[in-house]
Amino acid sequence: MLKGRLGLETARVPHADRHGLVWLARGRLYVVDGTLRFATVGWDDLPAGDYAIPFQMLSGILMQPGTTVSHDALRLLARHGTALVAVGEDGIRFYAGMPFGPDDSRLAREQARCWADEGGRRLEVARRMYAWRLGEVFPDSEISVLRGIEGARMKETYVRIAQQFGIEWRGRRYDRANPEAADEPNQAINHAATAVEAAAMIAVAVTGTLPQLGFIHEDSGNAFCLDIADLHRDSVTLPVAFGAVGTPRTGVETLERVVRRLAGKAFRTQRLIPKMIEQIKELFPVRGGSCEAGAPPTDVEPMTA
Repeated sequence: MLKGRLGLETARVPHADRHGLVWLARGRLYVVDGTLRFATVGWDDLPAGDYAIPFQMLSGILMQPGTTVSHDALRLLARHGTALVAVGEDGIRFYAGMPFGPDDSRLAREQARCWADEGGRRLEVARRMYAWRLGEVFPDSEISVLRGIEGARMKETYVRIAQQFGIEWRGRRYDRANPEAADEPNQAINHAATAVEAAAMIAVAVTGTLPQLGFIHEDSGNAFCLDIADLHRDSVTLPVAFGAVGTPRTGVETLERVVRRLAGKAFRTQRLIPKMIEQIKELFPVRGGSCEAGAPPTDVEPMTA
């Protein structure tokens, strides 16, 4: 078994980023003599081995499929406030997360202050998100006007991206009670939107912000996650969906499976979750920020067993 200290440089995986996130897969997270270790059979991003995890320097650990965790590891992470989130491969699903994240409530408090100011800062945040999506600032528009503008733009966007992938587009139609009755492009959009929402849920969990307090979406318990996910509808959700429809499938491969595979690839190549984290922090800037994880060490130090 390869023994060593798991470094945090971006070139090595678990691929870490400036937010102090580390990704694990196909292995066991456990504790020996107070040291958090990860024994893995290896996967594309990390050779087989038994690694020490410098969890004190991390803001969160993202557990992908094939990973188990011991009770001692949970206890150790909870004691030090390190987040642990169970996710699908490359973050295409959010399954569960320990309620521990950054030891700082400033982002959440700033979000709550903005949300509570219904006539002022809440609308400012919504306008900013619409400006990111639409590429144009609408400083004097009410939320209902912005929604109308967005709806018209999205109709054009569906047509444009469908044409790019050579997909026949007949409009956005599906029955929530029977989603499989929709045509393939609409089914694929539903699957891709679910994956991107999961990525947003991970970003919200890691930043310690409040999923219920949305600025564009209102009723859902994941309203803010939906707000963040929609920022990437044009760049991720629709290209993944229409790309999946145009991808040849084997007899056993379903449309949903193709969507999930393409979504995972897009998340990695576009660094979607780190990008979402940056956007959340930009929406609610705080000073002095321990919410900024800081630059983790990039060395890989040899370590005896």
